[in-house]
Amino acid sequence: MDFSERSFQLFSNAVYVLIMAATLFSVLLLLSSIHSSGGELRFASYYGDHQVLQKSPQRAVLWGFGPEGAQVTVSLSGPEKQKTSPVTVTEGVWRVSLEPVQAGGPYSVKAASESSTATLTDVFFGDVWLCGGQSNMYFKTSQIFNASEELALAARYPYVRAFMAALNMSDIELSDLIQVELPWTVPTASSVAEFSAVCWLFGRYMYDILQYPIGLVESCWGGTPVEAWSSSRALQQCGLDRSTESPSPKDRNSVLWNAMIHPLLNMTIKGAIWYQGETNAVYHQNEYNCSFPAMIDDWRMTFNEGSGGQTAINFPFGFVQLSTYQKHSTDDSFPNIRWHQTADTGFVPNPRMQQTFMAVALDLPDLTSPYGTIHPRDKQDVAYRLALGARAVAYGEKDVAFQGPFPEEILTGKTFVNITYSQTVSVTQSKDAFEICCSEIQAPCGSQSQWVPAPIMQCGPTTVQLSTSLCPVTDEVVAVRYAWRDWPCAFKACPVYSASGILPAPPFISNCYQEKRKIWKRN
Repeated sequence: MDFSERSFQLFSNAVYVLIMAATLFSVLLLLSSIHSSGGELRFASYYGDHQVLQKSPQRAVLWGFGPEGAQVTVSLSGPEKQKTSPVTVTEGVWRVSLEPVQAGGPYSVKAASESSTATLTDVFFGDVWLCGGQSNMYFKTSQIFNASEELALAARYPYVRAFMAALNMSDIELSDLIQVELPWTVPTASSVAEFSAVCWLFGRYMYDILQYPIGLVESCWGGTPVEAWSSSRALQQCGLDRSTESPSPKDRNSVLWNAMIHPLLNMTIKGAIWYQGETNAVYHQNEYNCSFPAMIDDWRMTFNEGSGGQTAINFPFGFVQLSTYQKHSTDDSFPNIRWHQTADTGFVPNPRMQQTFMAVALDLPDLTSPYGTIHPRDKQDVAYRLALGARAVAYGEKDVAFQGPFPEEILTGKTFVNITYSQTVSVTQSKDAFEICCSEIQAPCGSQSQWVPAPIMQCGPTTVQLSTSLCPVTDEVVAVRYAWRDWPCAFKACPVYSASGILPAPPFISNCYQEKRKIWKRN
């Protein structure tokens, strides 16, 4: 290690110590407030006026702090009325579950003890969605294409309510948030401008369909890997629980799970959406096919437990497949992460990732983005594609197309490769979006083989036929892949879409060499 590297490491370590000292101080203040409430009764940090609580058939969970031993009763007044049985404050904390409440409002929610009360006003019941990830989820509505037009619409959606956790980390699991960046808010142009664009757009698109309140909880941080958002229990499943490679404090194992997700576990939610993976293109890339599904599984288990079984054990989880970064890159990092985001299956839902949905975004590059090409400004299409997935997977709409075309069968011959898709396709000519791996031996594509373009020869309603003319005469096709580049096409100009032209085909890679007659079929 040279002097500059050692200096950087020392600096990073010093920063880490300072940040964790500040975090520890904040945690001590939080714990102090929990155990020294005196006569004050209050709700936990993420409850507030203008909130959306999860509607029926689930039961909304409410909790907070109060004097030890006090008896707390929660009452609900509005279109429906109810009053809970008294609960005892134990170790400074009280908690109740309401009876199921239908969508609507407004309500007043009052927690009362013998000596004090705490009240929430203008509360509505609807569906609550958690929005997590890194900078493309954190990306603000004020930064997107046509931002002024979008912000002008904010006031038309008074029942899409937003909340944002502040950026904090912790080395231990916290019961409540250290800070709140944006308390529950009735949308205005100024509040939506600073809120996650993907989260907001998803919420308002879902409101247009559902026509009842939507609650949006943003908890994300730019430049962070999945390891920071995962519990040690989840990381252990992938052999990552002892990893300390990352020099950045906010990238360390579980520090954001501890401070920004674990505190939310008592909240009853409908589902989650996620936009992350760019950081893992250069950090534990090969493990992402394990770490990402493991995180989803762990979130589902812990939110179910934390809410007393009210958040579904398999709650719907939507995510954005990575968009683009470097236009002329030959590096496979982004293609690999895209593939790993599906647990190396290519599509979701799949047996490893059930109750999930995905927005393909590789056809939405933004070469002139002032925020860097890694931050494309078209978040409308991203959110719309997520909303289609939510309608199909989370809400069970049978006639909603939400998946782009994916191969069901690949047949290879000496002069052609024939791909049969899962649905009718819309195809435009391409010379290099498809590639074939040519090899003299029947073996995985590797050092003794090469990838070459496979131009589209012709297509049918559900088929695409590729030419193998660029393979050496002595070689055979042992693998096929599609859109396997960081930046595979221009804006909304990839070669294969659904028949409607709305949903792009996701990238895929398949090995053909093991199959008799070289046929590969989708499971």
